[in-house]
Parts: sequence; C-alpha cells; structure tokens
Amino acid sequence: MNAIPAASARPLPGTPLLFRWRKWDGGAHWVHECVYLGSDRWGDWFGQRVGDRSVRPGRDFLAVYPNITLMPPDGDWVLTVNAPPHRTAIYIDLAWAVEWIEGEPAGIDMDLDVVERATGELYIDDQDEWDAHRVAYGYPLDIVDRLEARAVELETRVREHEAPFDEETTQRWFDRLAGFDGAAHAAP
Repeated sequence: MNAIPAASARPLPGTPLLFRWRKWDGGAHWVHECVYLGSDRWGDWFGQRVGDRSVRPGRDFLAVYPNITLMPPDGDWVLTVNAPPHRTAIYIDLAWAVEWIEGEPAGIDMDLDVVERATGELYIDDQDEWDAHRVAYGYPLDIVDRLEARAVELETRVREHEAPFDEETTQRWFDRLAGFDGAAHAAP
C-alpha cells in the first residue's frame, strides 16, 4: 500500500516538504510545513520547527514547539511527538494510504487518534467522529476492523514505551531537527 521511494529517490535530509492530509472523500484536511529528517528501521521521519505552518480549512497556525513525525511503511498510522512543554506528548493519526506522492508525504486521515498527554494520560480519541464518518463516508468494513484493532495495538505500544514510542528513538530525530532550524520554510 505504501509506495516508499528507494533510498536514492528520497529527498536529502533538510529538504523542506509539505505533508498533505485529506479525508476519505478527497476533501482537504491538514497541510503541514516540515523538513525531511531521514529514515530508519521504523520508516521516514519529518520535523516541524518553531514557526512552521499547519493549515486546514478553518484553522491556520504556526508551530510553537518543535515536533517530529514518523511515517511508517504500514501506511495506516502516523506518529507525531511534540517537544515539551507541549501538552500533548504523542499524537498518532490512524490513517489510510499514507505514502509518498509526487515526492511528498500524503495520506488519508481516518479520524481515530491515539493520544498521550504530557501528564501521562493515554486514550483513543475522536470515537464520535470515527462513528459518524465511517457511516457518512462508507468506510469498508475490513478497513474499519483493521484500524480499530490498530488503535488498540498502538495504545498498548505507547503505554509500554516500546520503540519507536520511546524517548531514545525520538530524541535522535529531535537532535537532527535542531540542526535544521535555519532551513528555509516551504509554503502550503
């Protein structure tokens, strides 16, 4: 499902990109300015620096704290880790068809999220949106079953601080992001 480009086709670390999200019906969703950080056994990593823009219909803001994002090869979730003192430590978007499209990361936001607050509170979020959209958009039952099971699995992995949801793994990418603070910003 995930068309990851060969290592030689990936952008160079430090390359500004836009991470584009859409909804199941093709409607516009979030577009995040980010910088490509590189890849490891978990997938491709991106970062947002302070001042990078995130925009969607009805919302537009600049990052106040840095964050890093992992796009694993599975294509059905994306991890974002926010630097302290952000109140949300971990945010996992359950997704579909997350892949490289025309040289940039993109995917379908599937509503369910796994959230860990800085306080340690951990939960699956947006069940109401998931329930409404799976009917309104007609999500296929096999995808519903897969993503509901994936949300529970990811919640467990985060609770256990299993890699890549551990500080050792993510600190490496925060350190790399810090080296790109002066890079030029993209424009959504």
